[in-house]
Amino acid sequence: MYFPFLAEAAEFAASALDALRQPLETGAITIHRSGVSAAFPARFQLVMATNPCPCGNYGVPGGSCVCPPNQVRRYLGKLSGPLLDRVDIELGLRRVSVAQATEAGGHATLSTAEAKQRVLAARSRAAHRLRETPWSVNARVSGQWLRQGPCAIASEARRPLDAALHRGALTLRGYDRVLRVAWTLCDLAGRPAPSTHDVGRALFMKRGIVA
Repeated sequence: MYFPFLAEAAEFAASALDALRQPLETGAITIHRSGVSAAFPARFQLVMATNPCPCGNYGVPGGSCVCPPNQVRRYLGKLSGPLLDRVDIELGLRRVSVAQATEAGGHATLSTAEAKQRVLAARSRAAHRLRETPWSVNARVSGQWLRQGPCAIASEARRPLDAALHRGALTLRGYDRVLRVAWTLCDLAGRPAPSTHDVGRALFMKRGIVA
């Protein structure tokens, strides 16, 4: 699997970004030419980063943005709703201050080797749970199976997610993506099934939605 990273994603042409929608959704690209179509595998894990505006200071504490409001909207508008709907996690980050950088240096951090072992253990749990299905990882499980299959999350734990869908804060596609992230958080923690906390955390990681 490929792991492309688009730095300054909002600087890309909107047409180029929207061309990612099909492979993000299906893991394949279908090309139609003169009545003939051909499908090519295109499964990848996409990572994008962008500034909040062309000058990079919009909404930054202590920063001074010089961009007109319509320019800010146009800049971020290149990341269309349908594209973001196919992204599992959306997080806004603030600049790290000197104090924060100094403080972080005094805390224990997870090493790469430790992180790798946690991920391998989580993938093993997912593969065991999905052993009688066509899938082996949470990212590839169908939305219908997540919602109605034998491993569907309990209705009580799913309540914040149902509320977000009901009030229009999520599409059904986004709903399914939150379920996948909730299962991944559960597998990383070593729990048998996602809790309300897992669902709420996954929901927050999707556009910062709070139930």
